[in-house]
Amino acid sequence: MKSPLKGTVCLVILGAAMLLAACQKEPVRLGFVGGITGRSADLGVAGRNGAMLAVEQKNAAGGINGHLVELLIRDDGQSPDAARRVVAELIGRDVEIIIGPMTSSIAMATVPLVNSSKTVMLSPTVTTTDLAGKDDNFLRVIATTRDYASKSARYQAEKLGHRTVAAIYDLDNRSYTESWINDFRTTLESLGGRMAAVKSFRSGDDTVFSEEAKGLLSSRPDVVLVVCNAVDAAMICQQVRKLKPSQPIVMAEWASTQRLIELAGAAVESVHVAQYLDHNDHSERYQNFRRAYQERFGQEPGYAGIAGYDSATVALAALARRKAGTSIKEAILAIRTFQGVQQTITIDRFGDADRRTFITTIRNGQYVTKE
Repeated sequence: MKSPLKGTVCLVILGAAMLLAACQKEPVRLGFVGGITGRSADLGVAGRNGAMLAVEQKNAAGGINGHLVELLIRDDGQSPDAARRVVAELIGRDVEIIIGPMTSSIAMATVPLVNSSKTVMLSPTVTTTDLAGKDDNFLRVIATTRDYASKSARYQAEKLGHRTVAAIYDLDNRSYTESWINDFRTTLESLGGRMAAVKSFRSGDDTVFSEEAKGLLSSRPDVVLVVCNAVDAAMICQQVRKLKPSQPIVMAEWASTQRLIELAGAAVESVHVAQYLDHNDHSERYQNFRRAYQERFGQEPGYAGIAGYDSATVALAALARRKAGTSIKEAILAIRTFQGVQQTITIDRFGDADRRTFITTIRNGQYVTKE
């Protein structure tokens, strides 16, 4: 009779041998570039964490064709110069695909570098329309501002009856913020609404937004539109609500991290935002992901954590399934459809993706999906 203990020992030895063999092979290297320090680091950290989790799970399952996956993480510091430097470094290390960046301004600064190389950039959260419809080395798992801003404007005008809007946006990420404002305005005006005022600012520690809030409210808007990062959005909401506690506020998805609620508190109660995260999702796939993320990082993943995970999932699937002699870009575009945490992601021939949008509100310190 075969000893159960002996069988167990054999399995352990076999598993150890397989792991040793995988470790001896050259790893498959992915890059990650995002702002993991600075004013909007909450976005970059969540995106990095999502990508890390996907890679760790892949390695736990044996890697890619017996090769472990190594994620080379680089901080762009939310600086175009720093971003160009770290992207050039990853290209120099023959990294085929970079997960990132997380903001449109950094994408605009670094896409020329990847376009002159064989490296592909796959962004979790860049939504600017400036990079849409182009056959280049920039791909994404997210739709453009046209989808989110348009849905947000339609909800404000049709569901809430808000026709006049006063907007404020950050010039330091203007490829995204101006794209968002323009797409919101186009839909709003098509529904008979108008922009009563539009103000801009540059993000910095010395900005307190008291005068900006007065200027926004002086136009007597039905709703104030905020397009910036979570730190600045929190301060804007506090100043607006200090002057007019009942003022309706809507914001772009960039600010809608947990950091916004932590900083702004009651000032963001009832704020609306169009997100690509469905907080009402009770599917096994999403709940398993959410649980794994919380256990690994001790916090909610938020939309950026999901997007980072989805980007890495797309990259890993393409690396595993591509045919010999095929570039990573060709592999992604050939596969075309990928299963994300919450949605099926379809990437078109220009590397642009579709993704459903959800209207979310903040209620009792929590994001709640309305539709």
